[in-house]
Amino acid sequence: MQKYLFSLIFIFGLALTGCGESDRPTQRLKITTTTSVDNSGLLNILLPAFEKEVNYRVDVIAVGTGKALKLAKNGDIDAVIVHSPPLEEKFVADGFGINRRHIMSNDFFIIGPPDNPAKIEMADPAPDAFQKIARTKSLFLSRGDESGTHQKEKSIWLASPMNIGGQEARLEPKGKWYLECGQGMGATLIIANEKNAYCLVDRGTYFAYKKKLGLVILCRGDQRLLNPYSIIAVNPARYPEIKHETVIKLTDWLLSPKIQKMIGEYQQDGETLFDPANPERN
Repeated sequence: MQKYLFSLIFIFGLALTGCGESDRPTQRLKITTTTSVDNSGLLNILLPAFEKEVNYRVDVIAVGTGKALKLAKNGDIDAVIVHSPPLEEKFVADGFGINRRHIMSNDFFIIGPPDNPAKIEMADPAPDAFQKIARTKSLFLSRGDESGTHQKEKSIWLASPMNIGGQEARLEPKGKWYLECGQGMGATLIIANEKNAYCLVDRGTYFAYKKKLGLVILCRGDQRLLNPYSIIAVNPARYPEIKHETVIKLTDWLLSPKIQKMIGEYQQDGETLFDPANPERN
């Protein structure tokens, strides 16, 4: 009799488990986003509500913008959230992506050791700050991974000519003072902190990691340091299996007044990490 009762309980338990599994979303939406967005924790706040609304599970792959767009070009994901306008424009122009929409922005900081050996001033234009780092051969840590942050860094170096022998020459960062780590933004910050090095970092990741860092903000506010984020749908004409309708729902949802308000109110350590999208840009 006991054996019979145990069998009934076991079968009933399996039935309950099956019911629980069937309630979970079986459809999956795959997106890639930058490590800067992932490190900020923003998507952990936003996406659960969207998943419940559309009954889809959103799988997020956090990589640099360059790698994110490469995955999209291979048709491995449904959409990207990235922050390198030149790469985004080429991605769309080459026919890999459609419906590029600006969803939020923040800015980059140049951070470094509190004693500031390069003597950077807060109001310095970003290229001037980089010149000071190069002239003093102060340690600088680059992501070196073709991410959006790395693209921004390279554009600043290109805008930082130095006077050599009475002539202006393009500044190419190289030497023992210039290091590349090939890591995401959070890991790069930790390494820069360990090495007491200068670094370019986005606002969101810096404030998410601030309590772990001894590095301080030394330069901010230059328009060159603006950091816009966009969502781009992978082109369904190229990859018919892409879940395009759900990507459009996600895009519209991210741009809805309610979610834009949540983005603008999201904080870490008392600091706002992202600014909502400017409707005029969409």
